[in-house]
Amino acid sequence: MGEPGFWDDNARAQATVAELKTVNSILKPLEDALAVAADLEALEELAREEQSLEPDLAAEADRLEKLVDALELSSLLSGTHDGADAIVSINARDGGTDANDWAEMLLRMYSSWAARRDFSIELLDRQDDAVAGIQSATIAIRGPWAYGHLRGETGIHRLVRISPFNAEGKRQTSFAAVDVAPEIADDDADIELRDEDIREDVFRASGAGGQHVNKTSSAIRLTHFPTGIVVQCQSERSQHKNRATAIKMLRSRIARLEEEKREAEQLARYKQQPKTGFGSQIRNYFLHPDQRVKDQRTGHYVGNFQSVLDGNIDGFLDAYLRWKASGSAPAAAADEA
Repeated sequence: MGEPGFWDDNARAQATVAELKTVNSILKPLEDALAVAADLEALEELAREEQSLEPDLAAEADRLEKLVDALELSSLLSGTHDGADAIVSINARDGGTDANDWAEMLLRMYSSWAARRDFSIELLDRQDDAVAGIQSATIAIRGPWAYGHLRGETGIHRLVRISPFNAEGKRQTSFAAVDVAPEIADDDADIELRDEDIREDVFRASGAGGQHVNKTSSAIRLTHFPTGIVVQCQSERSQHKNRATAIKMLRSRIARLEEEKREAEQLARYKQQPKTGFGSQIRNYFLHPDQRVKDQRTGHYVGNFQSVLDGNIDGFLDAYLRWKASGSAPAAAADEA
């Protein structure tokens, strides 16, 4: 990065900076743990002679334990694309206007989570509902191990609350589907797209965006025949830019599909059944009769609904990584041995 001309190619320079952040996200915690371990060893020697240092010794031991625990969690991010950026798509499902509102709440939740980590967020597509909320939205979250952390969010998210859109104040159950895919580089040779396998539809963009939006056919929808995957983008005024973004979204969805096939083959090899998928209900969010959020797979529970909606979802993400590791490859490898 200190070499002359490093910033001449901005795209390449940004890619290098992103790679550095990813490497440092592993190396710096490791260096911190090694430094604390060395300090702990020295402090132990002093504590043998001075008992007043025992509280400090216990505090440093606790600090080291937390650092090692975080490193062990990072080691679970070992999937093919775990180090990639993430493309998160949210679609309102059953529940009418409440479901549209719920989908937008989830969009804010993931955006808040990304902001807390100082990750970048790019809106790729958004379709607003005529009454409230969104019908669907797609964002790119870019930061170290973004996809590895978020991949377990794929599935159906269920909200139970007193509907703000019901004059009678009745309880309403709403559903939204979340899909997380790795953002794949254009030069990734593993994902091959053939023109004859793709149908491209051009249409007028809808929703907010000024006069230009509804006057030109700039929105792009791509249908991939071999997989049945459909993606669309209307966030830009340029049809060319929307097409490029839609192609990137399609490559990402195909990459995730291939990853799921590999995992399914591994589970079948060890005679295990996958416990989650896009069509499954993975998490319940309750605002009535009491406030709580519980993951159906891991059992992780939080009693503060608003905190979760404010982006404090690391407990759920970490619990999923540990749950997945305990129920798949490690156990299977032990059985095989």
